[in-house]
Amino acid sequence: MEREDCSASLWRNRAYDRLKLHLAKEFCELPHMSYPIDAPTYIPKDQFVKYLDSYIERFDIQPKYNTAIKSCTYDEGKECWISLACDAATSRVVMYKSKFLVVASGENSAANILVIPGLHDFAGEAIHSSLYKSGTAYSGKNVLVVGCGNSGMEIAYDLATHGANASIVVRSQERMLFHLHLKVHVMTKEIIRFGMTLVQHTPVNAVDDLLVRMSKFLFGDLSKHGIVRPETGPLLLKEKTGRSAVIDVGTVGLIKNGTIKVLGNISKINGNVVEFEDKKESSFDVIVFATGYKSMANTWLKNGESMLNNDGLPKKEFPNHWKGANELYCAVLARRGLAGIAIDAKNIANDILSSYDMHRCETN
Repeated sequence: MEREDCSASLWRNRAYDRLKLHLAKEFCELPHMSYPIDAPTYIPKDQFVKYLDSYIERFDIQPKYNTAIKSCTYDEGKECWISLACDAATSRVVMYKSKFLVVASGENSAANILVIPGLHDFAGEAIHSSLYKSGTAYSGKNVLVVGCGNSGMEIAYDLATHGANASIVVRSQERMLFHLHLKVHVMTKEIIRFGMTLVQHTPVNAVDDLLVRMSKFLFGDLSKHGIVRPETGPLLLKEKTGRSAVIDVGTVGLIKNGTIKVLGNISKINGNVVEFEDKKESSFDVIVFATGYKSMANTWLKNGESMLNNDGLPKKEFPNHWKGANELYCAVLARRGLAGIAIDAKNIANDILSSYDMHRCETN
């Protein structure tokens, strides 16, 4: 079931133009199908969408598009999942019964916009990063980017290189939103590729130590710009929490030379004037919230408490997050990227097939 009218709607409709996969292609393949030999190491979004289209065609996957799940409830008596789905074209609600249920709706279901005093009356344009396409339309404008994850840092760079006066909030409203202290590793895509290759043969702590040393050598101390490295290394942090390192595309250089201004937490907004917690004020024409997304799985999944927490994300840590009670599974909900999706898919498929074979043997 897919509520949108196409596959990969986030990549097709809600991604900025310059976006590429931040990981090398060998770490971003779905099971049983590699990228073409001549594909670039870091796949652009249009080529990635083409890869997904080819995957769907090759394996004859036939999603039911424009179909939104209203609820999924486990029936203890019948030992099956009862799912109600609505066809957007006809508004007809159909009931499905299934022994197995896989939640693959992702953690990017709904955009997070911060609650800031005065935002509703902001005199300029306020958008979520999912609506941002290119800095071309913002040349000469004063633009504030809120959030310094990969999207925020890259959007700030894109704005600056298209002639906008870009500023970025790197401290944290994000902390209140995600309940995380704001500490991020800043790496290059080459450093991360090197680390992900090396960690297959070397303990992760040793690899992390090397990656941090390389980052320090390349970028220096970024703490005076509000960017502080976590105590845990980048690969182990990703494994434990799902939090990725920021892949620098040139943003750090523009921050260092003053092209991109670094600002603190927003206190309130008055008209087009943004006041920060240090009492400084600046006028902006546009605010871009690169503050992430949230899972909406808990709004329709009933009886999912064995697998998901109150935020609609897996309770268990990777790699044991993918299975709940009563033949309930989840994929794409552990912030692992395509490599994690591939692992989840294989685990789930193997478990379902094993359970099916066991049930068939018992029946016979």
